[in-house]
Amino acid sequence: MSSLTDRYLAATLRTVPAPRRAELAEELRASIADMIDDRTAGGQDHASAEREVLTEMGNPEQLAARYSDRTLQLIGPRYYLLWWRVLRMLLTWIPAIVGVVTGVVKATVGGEPGAAIGAGIASALQTAVQIAFWVTLSFAVLERTRTPLGLPEWTVDQLPEETHDRQISQPDSVASVVFLLGTVGVLVGQHFQHWASGDGSRLPVLDPALWSFWLPALIVVLLATVGLEIAKYRSGRWTWPLVAVNALLNLAFAAPVVWLLLTDRMLNPDLVERFAWLREGGADDVARIAVVVTVVIAVWDVIDSAVKAVRARR
Repeated sequence: MSSLTDRYLAATLRTVPAPRRAELAEELRASIADMIDDRTAGGQDHASAEREVLTEMGNPEQLAARYSDRTLQLIGPRYYLLWWRVLRMLLTWIPAIVGVVTGVVKATVGGEPGAAIGAGIASALQTAVQIAFWVTLSFAVLERTRTPLGLPEWTVDQLPEETHDRQISQPDSVASVVFLLGTVGVLVGQHFQHWASGDGSRLPVLDPALWSFWLPALIVVLLATVGLEIAKYRSGRWTWPLVAVNALLNLAFAAPVVWLLLTDRMLNPDLVERFAWLREGGADDVARIAVVVTVVIAVWDVIDSAVKAVRARR
């Protein structure tokens, strides 16, 4: 397990510009060691001396801001870091959900699949602006009125266990690989799925004719994406070559799926004929929803990877 000093240095240097990390790491480590030695020379044990020194140095994010000449004064230093964490958390998923729901409603209920993507993006942006405004206003009021939030003081126990600068965690990579392999399993397994019917015949969801080319091609793309996940984990972070490969794989999967859906070649014709709600326009609604969801997920994944690549270079 990493020492508290290693964890403190890793947490501090994570947001320091890369060119300065090596120099600051050496300087900080030497300074911490000197202060610990001063205490141990007086008879204090090393472990408690280390905890006291790091506690006195304070929150590593605030220390990093001082070394990077970054001011934490948008709303004031008292709640700046908490405001930034809350804002990032809300902006990560709420605008995306609102955008997807708006796009799906526009494509299905509104009957305007062509305008669905634009409506979804507009709603996501409006939601992001509203979140940023109201969250910032709330924290500004709390800061100006000096309202106590009863938050616990920072301690060294809050330091992350991981000491090296890794952007992609093992659990995330494993989850992604399991999801991709599960999708491959669904594509293959649906061909043998039993549907309730009078004659009890097997009825695949997707058109069996797709096995002549499109389904194997999509499976190859999914397996290639598994390889990308492994490469990402080994790299530990998003790089621009990985972003480019990710964009190509998203395009290679989304483009055929969208084309097959829009040309009514995705669903099994026998399945459509068997269920009345599909014959009476349900198949078109399913196709519209699937197109919107596919495009939004692909675009969002590419944008997210590019943003993370930018952050990794800082």
